[in-house]
Parts: sequence; C-alpha cells; structure tokens
Amino acid sequence: MKNKRFAIITGFIVLAVLSRVLPHPYNFTPLGAIALFGAAYFTDKKWAILIPLIAMWISDILINNFIFSAFFDGFTLFHSAMIWTYGSIALIALMGMKFLKKVTIPRVLGSAIGASVIFFVISNFGSWLASPMYPLNISGLAAAYTAAIPFFHNTLAGDIIYCTTLFGAFEYLRMKAPGFVEARVTV
Repeated sequence: MKNKRFAIITGFIVLAVLSRVLPHPYNFTPLGAIALFGAAYFTDKKWAILIPLIAMWISDILINNFIFSAFFDGFTLFHSAMIWTYGSIALIALMGMKFLKKVTIPRVLGSAIGASVIFFVISNFGSWLASPMYPLNISGLAAAYTAAIPFFHNTLAGDIIYCTTLFGAFEYLRMKAPGFVEARVTV
C-alpha cells in the first residue's frame, strides 16, 4: 500500500512539473505547490524535498535543452539560477512540513501564499546577485525586487491554483477510493 501511495504522490508531482512545458504566463508554475504537496503527503519526509527537486531538474533539462534548443547552443544540465530556485523549493518544502502536518483549506491557502513570498524573496535576491543589470548595493536590490513585482501575481496564482488542483485531486481520490490511497499519517 505504501508503494502505491508513493507512486501516486510522485505521479501527481511529475504531472504538475511537466505542465511547465505547456505555454503559460511568466512565473505561473507549480513550483511552490509541488513542494507543499510533497511535504504534506510523503510519509518519509526526505522524499518531500528530493522528488520535487528531481522532477524540477528533469523538467529544466527538457525545457532548456529540447524545447529552447533552437535558441541556445549546447546541452546543459545546470543553469545559473538553480541554487536560488532549487533552494526556494527546498525551503518551501520545509515550511510545508511544519504547517501542513494537518491538511486543511486555510493551511494550504496560507502555505501557498507563503510559498509565493519565499520564492519571490529568494529568486529575486539571486537575480540581484547574478545579474549585471543591478548594482550590488541596496538600490540595486530594491530595483531587482521592484522589477519582479509585476510577475508576483502569476507566482501567487500558480501556487494557489496548482495547490487547489493537487491537494483537491488527492483528497478526492482518498475520499472515492480509500483503499487505494491509505489515510495520511500525521507526524
């Protein structure tokens, strides 16, 4: 039964991450949602961090090397923003482990908002450090965050919609086929 549960949770995460290859508005992605979903439902919490990171890495390889290969030369396994993006996913998963020990609508919604804020703060800090567009001073940091504000609503919408979809589908599956996916173990 545990293997079935593991496969279902992993499958939900992989499907959500693969949606990144579909056309979508900037920053409207499942990143925060997959980290929260894994944190809420994987019994062994190491998978709550590893599975979203591995799924994200595979989708990055697909996107960067096959979908955009007409624009870039060479095959790449890593990119300059990885530490910030992947670090934010890991931090979101850790937050989810703390706040989603019990899955409720207010907790999922609050965690989705928190995930968006964490991603915004960390990824744009990394952008400030890595981009020659911004001077490495407080004005440059403020400029990096200001330039990112128009994209925040898409991050927030993506996290809320993907959380609604992932958590809703999993809870629906638990309700309709309780023997197929055993009850969540509260840590």
